[in-house]
Amino acid sequence: MKIATSLVRHTSLLAFIAIITFNVFFVTPSFAVDLSIQSGANSAKGADQQTDLFGSSGVFKTITNTLLFILGAISVIMIIIGGLRYVISGGDSSAVSAAKNTILYAIVGVIVAILAYAVINFVIGSFTNGGGTSGGATSV
Repeated sequence: MKIATSLVRHTSLLAFIAIITFNVFFVTPSFAVDLSIQSGANSAKGADQQTDLFGSSGVFKTITNTLLFILGAISVIMIIIGGLRYVISGGDSSAVSAAKNTILYAIVGVIVAILAYAVINFVIGSFTNGGGTSGGATSV
C-alpha cells in the first residue's frame, strides 16, 4: 500500500512538472505586452488626468518649467540681497565675506539646478525615445 501511495505522489509530481515545463517553454503568449513608461502611466491614470506625461505639453515638462521659474526668481532675489548686503557692509570684513558668500551660493545653486535639469531631460529622453539624446533632451 505504501508503494502505491508513493508511486501516485511521484506520478502526480512528475505530471505537474511536465505541465509547468510545457507551459513555460512551448506555449506562446497570445497577448502583446507594452513595457513603455507612457503605457504604464496611461493604465494608472484617472478619468480627468492629462494623458500626455512627456513631450512639450506633458506634465513633467510643465512641473519642471514651473520649478525652474521659481528657482530663477529666488536666485535673482538672493543675488540682489547679496549685493545689498555688500553695499551696506560698511567695510566690515565679516559682512563683506557673508555678502560674497550669499552671491556665490546663489550662483552655484543656479548652476546645480541647470545641470539637474539637463540630467533629467536626458534620462526622460532616453526612456521615452528608446535611447539616445534625440527628442525631448534638446527642447527647452
